[in-house]
Amino acid sequence: MTLIARGIGVEAGGTTLVADADLTVSPSELVVLLGPNGAGKTSLLRAAIGLADASGSATLDGQTTASMPAAARARALSYLPQMRPLAWPARVRDVVALGRFAHGVTLGRLSPRDAEAVDAALVRCDLIPLADRATDTLSGGELARVHLARALAAEAPLIVADEPVAALDPRHQHRVMGLLRDFVRDGGGALAVLHDLALAAAYADRLVWMKDGRVVAEGSVRETMTVERIAEIYGVRARIIDGDVMIDGAV
Repeated sequence: MTLIARGIGVEAGGTTLVADADLTVSPSELVVLLGPNGAGKTSLLRAAIGLADASGSATLDGQTTASMPAAARARALSYLPQMRPLAWPARVRDVVALGRFAHGVTLGRLSPRDAEAVDAALVRCDLIPLADRATDTLSGGELARVHLARALAAEAPLIVADEPVAALDPRHQHRVMGLLRDFVRDGGGALAVLHDLALAAAYADRLVWMKDGRVVAEGSVRETMTVERIAEIYGVRARIIDGDVMIDGAV
């Protein structure tokens, strides 16, 4: 499942949020969107998957994302927004099972195939010991894995995650990114918004850099992760030593 967005423009209240932006995500690659707050990352992401009004074009394997029925879109991609509130303290297993809704499933009536997909996602995210726990008893890192398991249970070929490691400690950040990396290694495609440059350098196949609503660079970590670009995009001094990014302070 290949996502191709071309010439994306997004406006709100007379303000341009995204201007003439291109974005591509292919199977077996993890693409990371980078940029400061207000750069337009979330707006581009949402426009690309058909969840925001935009100019330009965006397709999933040739289908226009904005015109796809919601259920068809949900089978094609799993979306993890920045805010992922739960309306009630459901069991972990039940939350993960929500990923099967796009396949016509109702809660409590999982077919053997649906139950297999849910169990596989629980195993993959190391959640079997927590499967019967209420979600309001979980830590932030555990809850992040629950939401990712829900996305994996959908068995969509593309995962789109907006700041999937926000507010997590380093161990859980790497755990979540490792799960995305495993998904890509198995043939899926993934698009993630990150703020941590070191995480992006460690896990991304390709980086897309944004500033002031525009894509200013894209390419591999080796090609695009430079101290000059970090200074240009973020206004900070950085050092890159053996692939590790260290921030020294504001320019």
